[in-house]
Amino acid sequence: MKSVFIVFNQANTDKVEYILDTLEIRGFTMFEQVQGRGSVNGEPRRGTHTWPEMNSAIMTVVEDDKVDELLLTIKKLDLRAEEVGVKAFVWNIEQMI
Repeated sequence: MKSVFIVFNQANTDKVEYILDTLEIRGFTMFEQVQGRGSVNGEPRRGTHTWPEMNSAIMTVVEDDKVDELLLTIKKLDLRAEEVGVKAFVWNIEQMI
């Protein structure tokens, strides 16, 4: 099993949820109002007057064989509007109850 943590501009919320639905990934936890800044060209997302946009994040745990397709689909979304931004991070899940 793998955990996939997806951070995205709130403008992409519907698109990210659609990707999960399309790939039949049912379980996830959503974190709204996530602040941050991209590591390369990302503008700050702070919810302030100066930086009004905000991010959200979703964490899901999936079978290993779903990870590549999920990452590929997230990458395609990012390439459509790189300035909006979406990133995904993967790590191993050793145990789950």
